Amino acid sequence: MAGDVPAAVAALMTEYVHAIDDDRLEDWPGFFTDPCLYRIATRDNEERGLPASLVYCDSRAMLLDRVVSVRHANVFEPHRYRHMTSAIRILDRDGAEFRTRSNYLVTRTMRDGTMAVFSTGAYRDVIVVEDGTARFRERVVVCDHGMINNLIAIPI
Repeated sequence: MAGDVPAAVAALMTEYVHAIDDDRLEDWPGFFTDPCLYRIATRDNEERGLPASLVYCDSRAMLLDRVVSVRHANVFEPHRYRHMTSAIRILDRDGAEFRTRSNYLVTRTMRDGTMAVFSTGAYRDVIVVEDGTARFRERVVVCDHGMINNLIAIPI
């Protein structure tokens, strides 16, 4: 079932990437229901049905812990992401719940201006809309590759 993307779903996807790209990481957990699922996995593992994930969070508290770690514990060279999201497709709808898939490309810019493609892949989402507000129940980030050349400190 492909179709028009509801405004609340499109707004969620847009605000999600802007919060990360604008370094408003404290806003990031608010894009999810509680409980929720946020996973980063490789395409190879997903296609083979292997459960290992690069990142696994199943509550807003775990998402918040990642933000606290980025701000106070992780040591990494400062950098910024820029997300490009495209080809949003509604796969299924059950009342106020949408299963979607979209493509992403994330570039990383280091403090010295060096830029590189950091990650490409697909978002596989379960989104619920309540009172006109959409939130991710599940966001599975499926990386096209298995090689992450740096710590995944900032969410994808």
